[in-house]
Amino acid sequence: MRNATLRQLKVFEAVARHLSFSRAAEELHLTQPAVSTQVRKLQEHAGLALFEQLGKKVHLTPAGAQMLLSSREIIQKFHEAEEALSAFKGVAGGKLNVSVISAGDYFFPALLVAFAQRHAGVTLNFGVCNREELLGRLAENLTDLAVMVRPPPPAESDTVALAFAPHPYVIVAPPSHPLAGRRGIRVARITKEPFIVREKGSDTWNSMLEGFGDAVGSLNIAMEIKSTETIKQAVIAGMGISFLSAHTVSRELQSGSLVVLDVQGFPLMLNWYVVHRRTKRLPPVAQAFLRFLQGEGAAQIEQALRPPAPSRSSARAPAAAASRTRRPAPSRRPRA
Repeated sequence: MRNATLRQLKVFEAVARHLSFSRAAEELHLTQPAVSTQVRKLQEHAGLALFEQLGKKVHLTPAGAQMLLSSREIIQKFHEAEEALSAFKGVAGGKLNVSVISAGDYFFPALLVAFAQRHAGVTLNFGVCNREELLGRLAENLTDLAVMVRPPPPAESDTVALAFAPHPYVIVAPPSHPLAGRRGIRVARITKEPFIVREKGSDTWNSMLEGFGDAVGSLNIAMEIKSTETIKQAVIAGMGISFLSAHTVSRELQSGSLVVLDVQGFPLMLNWYVVHRRTKRLPPVAQAFLRFLQGEGAAQIEQALRPPAPSRSSARAPAAAASRTRRPAPSRRPRA
């Protein structure tokens, strides 16, 4: 094992946690062949098989289970070393480890860029995952801060959750939908429509349960899809309506490819939270980002989702075209 690398251990840990090469590749932003290569090299160093495949499912071997424990201890020691060194660096030169649920990837990169522009030398380690994975990353100390909609109850975890921005949820439909433009639609009427929803356990699913309350059992769920982008395209195509974060559909609402239905009791107004472990010693860069979110998070999200202003060249183009078409009529000499 003397030639094993930290990268191989991190890749192995992700595969072992998900018991899936494809999900590990997605989390690590690698291709599946690259993940398989790293795991194969680690197995060669170990001289033992770490995984076995039974049918379509991947399982840890006894040697793999032991390797997982050892890998997490080694990775944890590196995290502790990074945190200790970050304290000497301060904010500038620090490494910000932050993860966000998938609804946040529509605006969160813009927040990170705004923060990094004020703190030269900050390194960003940014991950997007679903709620279950996000809580797992917090519990295993793989992220300093987690941004989500529904933080875990304090009684069930050792986490601290701070609200920093409003987060509305709306019911969307294609503009050609019969209910588009109607006012004060009753919930009983909307439940008859085919719904395309996020998967059970996701933040969006749990928010939908809260928004519909007792009426959730009456929903006509036509499809359950893990991808918000796929849901939006299905709604645009006319396959049904959906309950989604308003932040995930801002571009489609601006372009007119989707509309918000005026349903009684909606939009559902929730909040964005930034969460960290109560006992976590946050490095200076994470503390600075926490203050940034609490002070400017709401305004930064609004700015990130605002439609881009037309460029000067595009604004001048119609005027220029108009000036070219409005040529003065040739003067005529009066007849003698």
